[in-house]
Amino acid sequence: MAALPPRKCLLRAEGRGAETASNTRVAAGMKFAYRFSNLLGTVYRCGNLSFTCDGNSVISPVGNRVTVFDLKNNKSNTLPLATRYNIKCVGLSPDGRLAIIVDEGGDALLVSLVCRSVLHHFHFKGAVHSVSFSPDGRKFVVTKGNIAQVYHAPGRKREFNAFVLDKTYFGPYDETTCIDWTDDSRCFAVGSRDMSTWVFGAERWDNLIYYALGGHKDAIVACFFEASSLDVCPHRSPSPGDVGALGARQASAAPGHVLVPAAQVGVGWGLGKPPGLTRLPLQLYTLSQDGALCVWQCDTLPEGLRLKAPTGWKADLLQREEEQEEEEEEGAESETTIRGKATPAAEEQQGKVKYSRVAKYFFNKEGDFNNLTAAAYHKKVHLLVTGFASGIFHLHELPEFNLIHSLSISDQRVASVAINSSGDWIAFGCSGLGQLLVWEWQSESYVLKQQGHFNSMVSLAYSPDGQYIVTGGDDGKVKVWNTLSGFCFVTFTEHSSGVTGVTFTTTGYVIVTSSMDGTVRAFDLHRYRNFRTFTSPRPTQFSCVAVDSSGEIVSAGAQDSFEVFIWSMQTGRLLDVLSGHEGPISGLCFNPMKSVLASASWDRTVRLWDMADSWRTTETLALTSDALAVTFRPDGAELAVATLNSQITFWDPENAVQTGSIEGRHDLKTGRKELDKITAKHSAKGKAFTTLCYSADGQSILAGGMSKFVCIYHVREQILRKKFEISCNLSLDAMEEFLNRRKMTEFGNLALIDQDAAEEGGVAIPLPGVKKGDMSSRHFKPEIRVTSLRFSPTGRCWAATTTEGLLIYSLDAQMLFDPFELDTSVTPVRIRAALRQRDFTRAILLAFRLNERKLLQETLEAVPWDEIEVVSSSLPDLYVEKVLEFLASSFEVSRHLEFYLIWTQKLLMVHGQKLKSRVGTLLPAIQFLQKSIQHHLDDVSKLYVTSPGAGVGGFYCRQLVQPGLLPTLSDLASKAPRQSH
Repeated sequence: MAALPPRKCLLRAEGRGAETASNTRVAAGMKFAYRFSNLLGTVYRCGNLSFTCDGNSVISPVGNRVTVFDLKNNKSNTLPLATRYNIKCVGLSPDGRLAIIVDEGGDALLVSLVCRSVLHHFHFKGAVHSVSFSPDGRKFVVTKGNIAQVYHAPGRKREFNAFVLDKTYFGPYDETTCIDWTDDSRCFAVGSRDMSTWVFGAERWDNLIYYALGGHKDAIVACFFEASSLDVCPHRSPSPGDVGALGARQASAAPGHVLVPAAQVGVGWGLGKPPGLTRLPLQLYTLSQDGALCVWQCDTLPEGLRLKAPTGWKADLLQREEEQEEEEEEGAESETTIRGKATPAAEEQQGKVKYSRVAKYFFNKEGDFNNLTAAAYHKKVHLLVTGFASGIFHLHELPEFNLIHSLSISDQRVASVAINSSGDWIAFGCSGLGQLLVWEWQSESYVLKQQGHFNSMVSLAYSPDGQYIVTGGDDGKVKVWNTLSGFCFVTFTEHSSGVTGVTFTTTGYVIVTSSMDGTVRAFDLHRYRNFRTFTSPRPTQFSCVAVDSSGEIVSAGAQDSFEVFIWSMQTGRLLDVLSGHEGPISGLCFNPMKSVLASASWDRTVRLWDMADSWRTTETLALTSDALAVTFRPDGAELAVATLNSQITFWDPENAVQTGSIEGRHDLKTGRKELDKITAKHSAKGKAFTTLCYSADGQSILAGGMSKFVCIYHVREQILRKKFEISCNLSLDAMEEFLNRRKMTEFGNLALIDQDAAEEGGVAIPLPGVKKGDMSSRHFKPEIRVTSLRFSPTGRCWAATTTEGLLIYSLDAQMLFDPFELDTSVTPVRIRAALRQRDFTRAILLAFRLNERKLLQETLEAVPWDEIEVVSSSLPDLYVEKVLEFLASSFEVSRHLEFYLIWTQKLLMVHGQKLKSRVGTLLPAIQFLQKSIQHHLDDVSKLYVTSPGAGVGGFYCRQLVQPGLLPTLSDLASKAPRQSH
């Protein structure tokens, strides 16, 4: 009997050991729970732009994703969803809660913009050109092919089928192009490429079922109904200054009055009362591609539309259906088809609604030929915005067609135009250059002006604090992005050819870039200028660049002369030329802890050069294939090399001994391109990893290349930890493993034929006598690939430059449960009981063992500010690191800035010396903390300049960032190479 208690203790100990091991495995898996968080580098691809209901945000389709640009708070955010093809059109509900996103293949997503999630999937069985909700939000219209379909809009209740087809409208003979609704949601107009515009009734009106309008000589680009609140009587045209003064005069108007333009009341700008005005019949504007505007007047008031009463067997059937109990189920299956005629019979036109053209205007002057490509109309301000193929846009006041403003904003065609709800901001999208611009027309200034790289991005680098990302592209531009806002705030255009490499110095204020134009340039982020230009004695093309940890030595590898050039950052002089390689230099990397440079080449070698020993070659590492990328571990004790045979080899740089290798050919899983003659399995033999990056702790390595996958490997175990699929966009090439046999014909692959030759802005058919279009233009599908990978110094996110843009993946801590040394005694009840007993140290330890964010916040904020120093001194060293990580993440969302700054200051003052001894493992957490505090310092310092009494938070920020422990800890790794000299 006495042996039973020890047995129980043994079983409990075994159970606790297994529990600890499982917790360790869970924690290891949690470290790689990265999720897509944002898309930078690309702001607009194709599709229609939209403003949110409040008018403060622009919704822009970017490839197969959607990005929301918050203009008021200066932030951009990409929704965590993706379609199968590039997005064609986006329709917003009137309340701004729902959005219908349709891609080029006809697949639709019903998205909730509130919770940022997909509610429903639907396939329209054909390519959709446009989608538009009715103003009352009950229905929406979809145009595909030559038909228009009306669906019942999804409500706020859960439904088995969110999209229920109500009516199908036939009439146009060619593809439909645009939609617009009347304000009362009774009718809608549809434009077509057959130069006609059709007005359909949303209900079965007796005097309006359909009406066809002609009068144009080219395809219809847009059609707009006039607001039905006031009658337009053209008397005197207001000047542009009158239109601009509308907002100021409206604010001073008396309650119950509406400010009415002079053209509507007869004399000047005056005050008019709504009851005394006449109602406006249905008036319509149509715009065609050749720059013509037609104004159509209807002879019937909106209230003059009469519902068609059912007769005969339809009336009996309707009466029978009302008596049935299962009316909803049968009603869901009903669908109405309406077929219109361009020239109806005379007896069908009697007593019906009639339209007459009252005016026709032309945008182009005599002899000019400028295609109209996009248009938008604000019904309250009567403002018409038109964009043209030459990059020019016009602002007109309707119905008098008075030109208010004209400006050239791009060299390429304006693909989309949108106006916000107040009529102040106008958004333009240019798909050719990937531009997104928001223009305030009254002040004639830009609210937003963003443009991605014209060609693909090649390289990227994080700043030492993780706040900025610099990218270089084939277009020769160097762009710097803010990771918090998602916007590019500076672009350097000094390079005349493609940029091949970018890097930051350890200070974080200097960017060094290499280019194929034969120069290496250094840019200053304080003054935004190119202050150093490094060149070689004879012209050469640089393929890579590296800067040592001190920031004094700059090196670049040549692609054609097979040499490595060394310059001094201070003087700009060429110090040395390192020869020895027999092939192009593919990669350079400095050892973070020693004065050693590693150079990888296509000659199947990696050479180590010692800067302290006159740049002599200390070791030559022989490889089995051409080297494509090389990188050092953050502590400098290991070297990783990616080779052409899809292998990653690890080396000990001290002893020049290979310590391991990873075979990554099966993990790449490359797809088959449309024009490939061999299968994806055979083409994978020529694919390899082209970029490598160690994680912040050095335990894992990130690898990417000519594939849609990014792999994370465990270095010591040499196993695949996780694989990320960076894109599911089938509009890119090499996405599918097998080709569709239906595309293969006896004459070859259908991909060789330009299918979009007849599309707007498509490829011109090179036939005799053809004058339109650019004969040199071609349609091509870009191949999916990853060109560069980098981990953030904070370790909480990593970035990849891909064909789609700059993708950011970050840890999603909100959805994860990650306990630490958890047992049955750790419960929220016991944590709160310890807080009531004012045992704050025990409560903090228990809270971090449970590791729930809300409970952690509650526990830390329960500690009185005058007892923080005592509680900090009693915390074990293991928990100090966890508290610092929590504080760093809390700075981004919490309002208690001074309270958390006191916590940070006391922890670093008490445990600073012990933390320095473990700087290698603590460096990511300290850098994450420094990034958060530096961001607040920049914001609070602006307030401190304008208001000296508001500098309490700024005082603590300066105490921590400038003379405190944060730079001491984070700079220790950068000072180590200087100490080794």
